[in-house]
Amino acid sequence: MPLPNLFYAQSGGMTAVINASAAGMLHAARENRDRIGRVYAAENGVLGALQEELIDLSREPASVIAALRQTPGGAFGSSRFPLGTPQSHPHYYRRLIDVLRAHDIRWFLYNGGGGSAGTCVHVAAAAKAAGYPLSVIHIPKTVDNDIALTDFSPGFGSVAKYTAVSVREAALDVASMATTSTRVFVMEVMGRHAGWIAAASALAQEDGRGAPHLILFPEVVFSRETFLRRVQEAVKREGFCVVVVAEGLAVHNPDLDLPDSNDSGEHRHDRQNLHTGKAAPYIAALVHERLGLRCHFAVSDYLQRSARHIASRVDVESAWRVGVAAVEMALRGEHLVMPGLQRRSTARTTHWDIVAQPLSRVASRERAMPRAFISRDGFGITPACRAYLLPLIQGEDYPVYAGGLPRHVCLKKTKAEKKLPAFDIGME
Repeated sequence: MPLPNLFYAQSGGMTAVINASAAGMLHAARENRDRIGRVYAAENGVLGALQEELIDLSREPASVIAALRQTPGGAFGSSRFPLGTPQSHPHYYRRLIDVLRAHDIRWFLYNGGGGSAGTCVHVAAAAKAAGYPLSVIHIPKTVDNDIALTDFSPGFGSVAKYTAVSVREAALDVASMATTSTRVFVMEVMGRHAGWIAAASALAQEDGRGAPHLILFPEVVFSRETFLRRVQEAVKREGFCVVVVAEGLAVHNPDLDLPDSNDSGEHRHDRQNLHTGKAAPYIAALVHERLGLRCHFAVSDYLQRSARHIASRVDVESAWRVGVAAVEMALRGEHLVMPGLQRRSTARTTHWDIVAQPLSRVASRERAMPRAFISRDGFGITPACRAYLLPLIQGEDYPVYAGGLPRHVCLKKTKAEKKLPAFDIGME
């Protein structure tokens, strides 16, 4: 009899190392050819699954699979398609189970953040209701570092390293010109509800001093007057000031009058869905208008989460390992679990074990920064936070270069033959 098949999909925003998880998953699947038939990747995440757009990864050469490890972005495409729940959108879940059944898929591996863990729970419930045997495993990833029950989220270590390196380098540039040019530099980083990435910028400091001089966390109430006073103090003391602000500054500070984005206005008044690029120009304008100081700003946006060239080796290896572990857990018959990272530290080294964590305690939960990780004045991090962050940015895992640029993989993306009638997604 033919062997059952395995399904993999990427969900939500990308990281520099999500493809490393895919590469680890594929490596483990090929090591178990005697138990797994084909591995199908959905094109564009769950949207591709509904449309039966499945990529047959058995057609990809081993060299291509290995090169996935050093390629940023999502090799198979992702989506933020609102699948809903089996109760709110039963037709989506019926279609999804029909696709899985048509291709004899018995393992469902979903690579995403906390919301994707919730989707896993819904898919499992729909399969059970349909009487279809399916093992569901969530593979964690997010730059926001807000997934519960894992020491860190694969993807975070690399964006933390990029942020710290960028702030340190930019600070040297600003310091060089501060006498006659820019006095204040503002860098906006991702983080709508949690300030983990903003906190990582403090690793740029030498002995806890220097840039960034001020960090603005979404978890801390923002005081304009206190902030402006601290900017003045930094400029007087060092000649310049570097500020790092999380994009979600206004989520918990609803009185801030952030500028409108340049888009069509979607979510303009929804502070739970603030677009990147609003916080930095607001802070820069505030400094210029109130203090008269020349101020520049930068928005890291996709650059921070796609910077594979400066990825953390710890992060890359962890992303690979959770991909491998997901297949191993599936083959052991585990269900509705996530391979979480559990830290083990000694005086000299830090290691991470992988532990199966129940999705019932992971799904749709966000892990905010502990208040004990934020300094008493609200503008920096504590020694405990530094001790947590520092191991995550250790080591480099440089990609292969060709012609002076990183060489990234290009997949064949051979499609599996469709077996079902076309499905109307109903997207506007």
